[in-house]
Amino acid sequence: MKHTNILRPLAVMLGLALSTAAQAGTYDITVDKIRIDTGTFKKKGIGYNGSQTPTILNFQEGEDVVIRVKNNLRESTSIHWHGLILPFQQDGVPGISFSGIKPGETFTYRFPIEQAGTYWFHSHSKFQEPDGAYGAIVIAPKGGEAVPTQRDYVVQLTDKHPHSGSRIFRNLKGSADYYNRAQRTVQDLIEDAGADGLKAALQNRKMWGAMRMMPTDIEDVQGFTPLINGESTSQNWTGIFKPGEKVRLRLINSSATTYFDVRVPGLKMTVVQADGNDVKPVRVDELRIAVAETYDVIVQPREAKAYSIIGESAGRTAMVRGTLAPSANMVGPFYKMRPKPLLTMADMGGMMSGMDHSGMDMSASDNSEIDMSGFDMSGMDHSGHDMSGMDMSGMDHSGHDMGGMEMSGMDMGGDLPVVPAEGAAGASFYAPGSGLIPTAASSGKFLGYEDLAARKPLYRDRPATREIEIRLTGNMERYIWSIDGVKYEDADPIRLKYGERVRFKFVNETMMAHPMHLHGMWTIIDTGKGAYDPVKHTVSVAPGTTLYTETEVDAPGQWAFHCHLSYHMAGGMFRKVIVEGGPA
Repeated sequence: MKHTNILRPLAVMLGLALSTAAQAGTYDITVDKIRIDTGTFKKKGIGYNGSQTPTILNFQEGEDVVIRVKNNLRESTSIHWHGLILPFQQDGVPGISFSGIKPGETFTYRFPIEQAGTYWFHSHSKFQEPDGAYGAIVIAPKGGEAVPTQRDYVVQLTDKHPHSGSRIFRNLKGSADYYNRAQRTVQDLIEDAGADGLKAALQNRKMWGAMRMMPTDIEDVQGFTPLINGESTSQNWTGIFKPGEKVRLRLINSSATTYFDVRVPGLKMTVVQADGNDVKPVRVDELRIAVAETYDVIVQPREAKAYSIIGESAGRTAMVRGTLAPSANMVGPFYKMRPKPLLTMADMGGMMSGMDHSGMDMSASDNSEIDMSGFDMSGMDHSGHDMSGMDMSGMDHSGHDMGGMEMSGMDMGGDLPVVPAEGAAGASFYAPGSGLIPTAASSGKFLGYEDLAARKPLYRDRPATREIEIRLTGNMERYIWSIDGVKYEDADPIRLKYGERVRFKFVNETMMAHPMHLHGMWTIIDTGKGAYDPVKHTVSVAPGTTLYTETEVDAPGQWAFHCHLSYHMAGGMFRKVIVEGGPA
């Protein structure tokens, strides 16, 4: 709740102008234990102001805000103002910015609002964010929106799981594929052999085994219920419009681990903002929003009917539908989820090019040691498959009639396909040939980073003073995540100097996309547009690819820098950044 400072109406009445703070406001937030109801399950969680519906803070550009946060939990908490440019002491990261907010205490944040756009806020303590501690921030620009609309809605996505965040992390550490419900089966192998030939299918399987992973390793966690503004598909969040009106949808991905593909079937989306910064308008049919990103899109429904806002997980394991409609009692059409994608060796290019292949004998004639542990054989249906002549000796196929399937004598020779990790500088969201690129409903325009251009330059274009390579590393089997092969607790801080322009070379050596978030400073994605390169606070680095970004080091102090997948961050993909020096 906002309490307007008494000086503001008094100044208006007297016709005075306050020289230092044209606007000032006080906002109150409580951090509470709540009961979360998704319509499919209920659980204990954490929420702001006693609700599972995300709190929305509405600020004005140029405002000096005072935010009082009362901790009603029995444990310490914090709030990080994601994407906001502010003094580092107000950034809300325990151990880096401040010591946290103890149980029963009220902490007061104070900082100026120096920007406009769509942002969000969340806890940076333990697993409180995946347990529900998140909200939205909408900052109105001084001169009004560059693209005015008649309606304006926050669409905040999240992945709500029946398990608590701490339990999920514990299960992942015990078994990285604990939540993988899309295990490859022997029937999949049979179908692959029918399509590509047995030799190619077995060679592909052996390569995945050498990497200790599976083509279905797209999402760490499955079995969740996705929500829009705290409501599931059955609860049906609804935004009202009149036909012909322009409607701004402020998309925010507050998930713990899930990338969402977002579309409004029957309507084009015009992207006008990325991570709070205006971009030159881009008309698309669909976009993928990484964890922690925000996009503002405009749609213009002209018919008096219900439209669906679809958020489909990148791994096609869950989907949420909200509704845009002329009245509140309408429900958008239901759409079936599209087929599950599989990772390909194109996605694994960076891993394969850097792998130690010693001991990985691909020329063996005896395939009895092919690791089938990643195959779930339960419930197999072999009807319609001719298994005669296939010998799968050495493979545990108890309970399955394999009909003497012959594998002996197979030649597994040939070089491993190697796709270079380094591609076009920051241009593509996906690996070339990626199995992650949607195909079915996205035959139209699908947004990529290369489509984004700043509406107005935020910084002058100048050469970087130096380059820092950031290798995104991890061990999926042991569920350890790191930067440059070193976990946070064992790593030295990254040291930057105030006033320099640093070029970051992100090399993703893992099988998963990582949304990398640098606190306190903007990240400029190098897409070759110079001063008009898009400026963001979170950038997604696709599997096996290299992404170049640049940062104007203009914020002294200590900052966090990490992957925004909650369990990767907790697993060690985190760094402290120290900016030395400051303005003269």
